[in-house]
Amino acid sequence: MRFKFLMENKTDGPGYVAEHGLSVYIEAQGRKLLFDAGPSPLFVRNARAMGVDLEQVEAVIISHGHYDHTGGVPKFCEINKIAPIYIHKGAFYETYGMKDGKMEKETSGIRWTDQERSLVDPRIIRTDKVTWLSENIAVSGTIPIEGPSITESFYRKMADGTYEPDPMDHEQILVIREPEGLYVFSGCSHRGVLPAVRYARELFQGQRIAALIAGMHLYTAPADVCEKVVDSLLTEDMDLVMPVHCTGINAICDLKAALGDKCVVATTGSSYGY
Repeated sequence: MRFKFLMENKTDGPGYVAEHGLSVYIEAQGRKLLFDAGPSPLFVRNARAMGVDLEQVEAVIISHGHYDHTGGVPKFCEINKIAPIYIHKGAFYETYGMKDGKMEKETSGIRWTDQERSLVDPRIIRTDKVTWLSENIAVSGTIPIEGPSITESFYRKMADGTYEPDPMDHEQILVIREPEGLYVFSGCSHRGVLPAVRYARELFQGQRIAALIAGMHLYTAPADVCEKVVDSLLTEDMDLVMPVHCTGINAICDLKAALGDKCVVATTGSSYGY
């Protein structure tokens, strides 16, 4: 198992560009995968700087239908002519937010132009339930939860013109089984990082979680929610926890204090296993 962060919110290395988003290049189980594609084509620049040949990527897994994970997909399709793109079928709704009592279209969703969409569409494989790329690699599809998603400020426009809160059921995780356990990749964990961990374990019965690489969307979460996440992850006895992207600096500090060396703060340009 090896992976490199082609895009993350921050960087501490020369020669890399950081922006709000996530993209991870993964080599595992004899496969070359891309998990998310950042908010723009800038992840391509970082890939080149890190010696990653995007033409060799065999499959792209998109965590959910927000711009900061999908913006670089059209550029990827220009570079790589073959790799399928696994994205949840619910990722394509128009997104809206409530402002001053009125529903206004906002830009958190996918921002592809019509021309870019025509380039990407033939490559898309729409997921819903779990999709197995091999016996050891799973794209989860919808993550089951009890209660609302963490992010309740998003709305989506339905076919009949009405609006409903976005349940974020289009978020999915990538789970890879290695001899030491499961590696769980989560883009934002809008449905909660703990349900994501639980579902990974359900998909691979009897397997321990070796590593969690996740945006945890805790940057606006109240202290008691962060405390619950930290306490729960402590009981998991993982080898590695990488809180990234939307986790938030306070939650990252809490995780680092609790987990010590098992918690690694990743940045654009970081790598693991190389």
